[in-house]
Amino acid sequence: MTTVVSIEEQYSGRLAQVRKANSTAALVEAYEKLKRASIFLADLSALDYTAGADQLFREFRSVGIRIGTQDLRIAAIVLAHDGILATRNLRDFEKVPGLRIQDWSL
Repeated sequence: MTTVVSIEEQYSGRLAQVRKANSTAALVEAYEKLKRASIFLADLSALDYTAGADQLFREFRSVGIRIGTQDLRIAAIVLAHDGILATRNLRDFEKVPGLRIQDWSL
């Protein structure tokens, strides 16, 4: 399972590669990676960014939790769905109160 924000990040990265391609070979490879990512992501279930997640996100910002916007949105989604976040980015996500984290790199 993943979050809709994680899906956005994957597509954004692949689309950026397509836009930056400066040769036929690079463009062919970028589109192939986009296709493979699309196939992979289609098989995943994704947690939604809900109004509750947005409220948590805004509360965290208002009290000064300073991690990347996308990471904070992911944390808010996981909290809103009462989930556990599997990540290796403990440094940032440990700043989010109440977020249950599992280090998947172990």
